[in-house]
Amino acid sequence: MATVTELLQPVEIDLEHLLTDLRSLIGAGHPILQAAAEHLFSAGGKRIRPGIVLLLSRALSVDGELSSRHRRLAEITEMIHTASLVHDDVVDEASTRRGVPTVHSRFNHRVAVLAGDFLFAQASWHLANLNNLDVVKLLSRVIMDLADGEIKQGLYRFDAGQSFSTYLEKSYCKTASLIANSSQAVGVLNDLPKEKLNSLYHFGKQLGLAFQVVDDILDFTGNDKQLGKPAASDMASGYITAPVFYAIEENPSLEALIVREFSSQGDLENALEIVRNSKAIARSRHLAESLAKESHEALNWLPDSPSQQALLELPNFVLSRLY
Repeated sequence: MATVTELLQPVEIDLEHLLTDLRSLIGAGHPILQAAAEHLFSAGGKRIRPGIVLLLSRALSVDGELSSRHRRLAEITEMIHTASLVHDDVVDEASTRRGVPTVHSRFNHRVAVLAGDFLFAQASWHLANLNNLDVVKLLSRVIMDLADGEIKQGLYRFDAGQSFSTYLEKSYCKTASLIANSSQAVGVLNDLPKEKLNSLYHFGKQLGLAFQVVDDILDFTGNDKQLGKPAASDMASGYITAPVFYAIEENPSLEALIVREFSSQGDLENALEIVRNSKAIARSRHLAESLAKESHEALNWLPDSPSQQALLELPNFVLSRLY
């Protein structure tokens, strides 16, 4: 199976330019915010989100060249994603991300919140300067969704009675909205017809949801090194994900452990056992597979090119993290 680096190979040079441009875009302003932002963009992320924007831009380009507006859209996508991670880390009190100290642990909480705000504000400014109202609407929606997803996640902690659709909505807001809307925005910049814009959105949405479901499965099956955090930490924090929903269906006694917030001795271990001994992981895997398949099918109209090949590989790549 291809690695991320291999998948993004058609836009490898574009991504290098992107990082250089991001550093200069946020260079002006306050030294501490600048240091925080510099730290973020050198923290070695996989850059999948801007990579998708660049791959789609190249796959749809008539002459194989990228316009400055497509490049800027990829930069805005990465800014929004990075800003959301900074705020997530503050809310989750995470000390590292991808093995690198988080902004609040390197500076402090106040700087981290401001650095996240600063990046959201910068993204909004550069977004407005694309001078395309439809694109502005799509990506401002993402910023709303990210905040909405974070709030929902907090509100529904340890709430074993929430519906499966609540879980999917929260996953959409936190993970899929950015990929879906930025993918559609590429099509808007290319003046594509409505049905193709819808299929770009559907590709991103199903890919993002598959990504989230895979993450939720790995919370139970991955090891600490692979996850970068202790296994089952999502469940311990009270986040009800696909495997937990499916396990409750099979064994309702899990609900009581969640509702009492794993307060009795051995609760968390018992809950883990229930999930691992049920069909929950297999069913979640099946869900991820069907989402990935739909994502793949949404792009079957793209003309053949190295970028198109990479995009069609992405859904399988997302699933490959499970094996």
